[in-house]
Amino acid sequence: MRLGLAANRLHHQAEDAALFSWLRACESGIRELQLGLHTVGRTYDAIHAAGMLKAYPGIRRYPYGREGGLMKLVAEVVGLDDGERHLDGAIYLIDPVDPSSIFPEALALKRQCVIHGKPFLSTVASARDWVEVERLHQGLAPDRNAQRFYDLGQQTLALIAHDALKPQMLAFAERNFDLLSRFARRVGTGTTGQKLNEMAWSKGWPADQPWVDRYQSGPLGGDAQIADLVLERRCQRVIFFEDPHVARQHEADIQLLERAVTTVTHETVCMTTPQVAQRWCDAALLRG
Repeated sequence: MRLGLAANRLHHQAEDAALFSWLRACESGIRELQLGLHTVGRTYDAIHAAGMLKAYPGIRRYPYGREGGLMKLVAEVVGLDDGERHLDGAIYLIDPVDPSSIFPEALALKRQCVIHGKPFLSTVASARDWVEVERLHQGLAPDRNAQRFYDLGQQTLALIAHDALKPQMLAFAERNFDLLSRFARRVGTGTTGQKLNEMAWSKGWPADQPWVDRYQSGPLGGDAQIADLVLERRCQRVIFFEDPHVARQHEADIQLLERAVTTVTHETVCMTTPQVAQRWCDAALLRG
């Protein structure tokens, strides 16, 4: 497996920065998975200077972002004709106030991951969780240091879907109903929340109790309300099925929620495609 890897400057300029936090937690898992890391120049240089991933053959250096390194990762997420240059997803640790995070190549990296059903991991928690998911799928023993990601009875889950993907969200929730019901709380926006409640009631959930606590619809501010939960560390996992093909009037609210997630990079896992979310559910069942 191969992932693109980049981190904004904030996340690699100090010893306790997010990039190094992720590597300290996941280096053994990276080596177990023999994970290929196609790493943009400045991020690669920071890893090398910190003495991390020593003698690891799976890490490759790409040009600096200003020289096209991030653009190359976008092309490899799509896949290139030679078959050797392809990525299975990307880790891009985002500093929400760094303007480079909204450069076209940064936005395109996420968009192409979503279009192709690949993981786009923009927080330390998401990247940490993904490594454990892949370890479990490889039949490796659970990492006890990753237990916090599976204490579902102590967590809140947000379930959000754009209009074109609401049927997929309903199918996903119904397929994984027992697992998702283990969360202490589920929240959602307007219409999606109502449809999920109707599904849950049809499966025998108590009719006088909502399965999902509904917030406003997205255009009326529901994304902003859930962003506030994230910022207060009261929402630990966001499953957000995004439609990358349609421009939305409330795009700013969607970006606000995404920015909130990256602001609490160590706390919140975010998954943006049905494929990635289902793979996590399957891993959670393997872990027990």
